[in-house]
Amino acid sequence: MSKFSCIELFAGAGGLAHGLRSMGLDYHALIEWNPHAYQTLCQHYNKNRVFHKDVREVNFKEFGSVDLIAGGPPCQPFSLGGKHRGDLDSRDMFPWACEAIATCTPKAFIFENVKGLLRKSFKDYFDYILLRLKYPQIKPHTPGDWKSHHAQLQQIDLSPLGPSLQYRVYVQLIDTADYGVPQRRERVILLGIRQDISVDWSFPKPSHSLDALLWSQFVTQSYWEHHNLQPPPLTDYDRRLQKRIQTLQRQPPLFPSSLQPWKTVRDAIATLPNPDATGTFHPDHYLRDGAKSYPGHTGSYIDLPSKALKAGDHGVPGGENMIRYRDGQVRYYTILEAKRIQTFPDHYSIFGSWTEAMRQLGNAVPVDLGRRIGQSLVAVLSESRSRPVYKRLWG
Repeated sequence: MSKFSCIELFAGAGGLAHGLRSMGLDYHALIEWNPHAYQTLCQHYNKNRVFHKDVREVNFKEFGSVDLIAGGPPCQPFSLGGKHRGDLDSRDMFPWACEAIATCTPKAFIFENVKGLLRKSFKDYFDYILLRLKYPQIKPHTPGDWKSHHAQLQQIDLSPLGPSLQYRVYVQLIDTADYGVPQRRERVILLGIRQDISVDWSFPKPSHSLDALLWSQFVTQSYWEHHNLQPPPLTDYDRRLQKRIQTLQRQPPLFPSSLQPWKTVRDAIATLPNPDATGTFHPDHYLRDGAKSYPGHTGSYIDLPSKALKAGDHGVPGGENMIRYRDGQVRYYTILEAKRIQTFPDHYSIFGSWTEAMRQLGNAVPVDLGRRIGQSLVAVLSESRSRPVYKRLWG
């Protein structure tokens, strides 16, 4: 069976692409404007298919019809740590994501964005995004006037006879730790399947849980045995987790959880030696000085999943990009450790300095999350291929 074709917008360092590619997708194009991320992509994909362009300048007709469009539209307009300007922010690229869908009419699309997209203050614009994704070929009469366009789309949505090109749009807020990524990273996934493709799809169910981790640490203690360590005092954990641990200890369930334990920072980096200043073990595993701990900037505790890696303004990372040990000492993640936190393979090279590499990794979609979503989507698209093909009603 031939592979499914894909183009990716805002491809970044290629986390989503690497996960989807492992599920058999054939990338026809990866589009990225950042010069360092572009160089990263060129190291891992056919350079003739990697485009260093602003997505607003891309002629999507050049790619023809494809099976999937994927990407992570810039999240700064909706980030909880950003300026919260939403649709007023010039970095809002959802209109161009819709343009790509309207032109290439893919069987499906996958977009990832920050939890802040669901903020109450963005509700009207988010509802507009969902309708725009549902009816991508219905364009605004006046570019930039999204409110009038929203009203137009709402009327169309109430009509029994809508446009021929429509998508069923699925929205899910997920925590990547629930899918085996050693990182607490809450993200909104927007996935659409073309209306004429009659398949049943739902988001993959979580495979890991916090309770399963705490159970392995403080009931069976198998976590500490695996790492050849003595359990720490409960005071290493915040009060909320202490109460949760004590509840598990007092009232253990009759049947162990069917889910696996959340993966921790220690799980991710246990096979790595301590970094040194020269990167002797691996060129991406060198010690960077200057990490400091202070209120609100305490790093990621080594025996829990990492806090979400962040790019930070001007490439300056926050406390999320530090490890915090049992004794309270902190240090910055090495690039190699950050790749493992984002489930990239060790050999996946990131172009640029530590600052630029961490910026790319902080913006990336975890590879394993892309793989899990891709696996479920490819399964239903493959099922649709085995059914009779009907003539499409649009160009």
